[in-house]
Amino acid sequence: MMEQNRHSLPAGLLRRLASLALAVSLALGLAGCEDALAALQDAAAAPSSSTAQPVQPAAEGAFSVNFIDVGQALSVLITCDGQSMLYDGGNVEDGSLVVSYLQSKGVSRLEYVICSHAHEDHVGGLAAVLAKFPAGHVYAPVAQADTQCFSDFVKYAQQQGLAVEVPSVGTSWQLGSATVQIIGPVAQYDDTNDTSLVVRIDYGQTSFLLTGDMEQDAEDDLVASGAPVDVDVLQVGHHGSETSTGYVFLNAVLPEVGVISVGTGNSYGHPSEAALSRLRDAGVDVWRTDLSGTITISSDGANYTVSSERYVPPEQQNPTTADGSGQQSSSPQTIQAYIGNVNSKKFHLPSCSNLPDPANQVLFSSYEQAVQAGYTPCSNCLG
Repeated sequence: MMEQNRHSLPAGLLRRLASLALAVSLALGLAGCEDALAALQDAAAAPSSSTAQPVQPAAEGAFSVNFIDVGQALSVLITCDGQSMLYDGGNVEDGSLVVSYLQSKGVSRLEYVICSHAHEDHVGGLAAVLAKFPAGHVYAPVAQADTQCFSDFVKYAQQQGLAVEVPSVGTSWQLGSATVQIIGPVAQYDDTNDTSLVVRIDYGQTSFLLTGDMEQDAEDDLVASGAPVDVDVLQVGHHGSETSTGYVFLNAVLPEVGVISVGTGNSYGHPSEAALSRLRDAGVDVWRTDLSGTITISSDGANYTVSSERYVPPEQQNPTTADGSGQQSSSPQTIQAYIGNVNSKKFHLPSCSNLPDPANQVLFSSYEQAVQAGYTPCSNCLG
């Protein structure tokens, strides 16, 4: 595979500096939610398992997160010190592709196989994977679901003598010298997307968050629970859907890089302009599998490097306008200003129905400027 480096980043530096400016605003934005927070924390306090304490990275280049190009689906291979873990397997038709990719990477065994949730574009290819590779543990948010693809996933796990385990929040383990932890979901949801298992991975000073198809309700609950969501690299939820990757969540995660697994010309319109706009506002460097192909992030424990099958300039990965020109547009979807309320210390989109009287307005040229001035986002238009 031909891969081209775009850059190597000092892990967490900008994010941690920005977190100092945003911490107060996030705390204020969550004020008044004590009862909900207590309930979420109780839910998250279920018995959990853990393994050894984190250890130091073993060797440079021993860790990588590979976002496999499975089109309008998701499959992520994590390798560390010769051990491997797979998060989702794409659609049923992607099974052979994922198997071939794992073989090309020298994978002979999967210590952990995780199905983020029971939708086909996440669980579909896992049956083929389990038919080919022995596994140590198989995780999912449910043990059964009324679809053939999920039943096949369960069947091939059982053929290995494995039960599909439903992990508690807080369950953690070592993958080589990397630490993996289940941090969500923190509540029960009717929406299958919101049941997605949220996984945090730490390797040395570098950190990663896999969110499946988690939507904004579950994102906000996760933030309110106090879960450790601040990471360097975010798998952008639900293929860049408008209903995921909200401002409250981005404020807490503060990622430097966001990876979107998405299909070329898909019928859903993913990634949405709304999600891309929020990622731009948060200063996130976006990478997309529909443009770049398979995306690999390698870490030595101190720094990480992003590479891909095809090089695509940043302004095309997340253009300011839909035509990819990178020029500011007069389109109403392009946010050019935010309006703050000097009394409430909230800031709003210009289209918000809760705008203050003109005498109480203050204008900010960017989301970051408003936050740094001590304002918090309006839950109605920016929640």
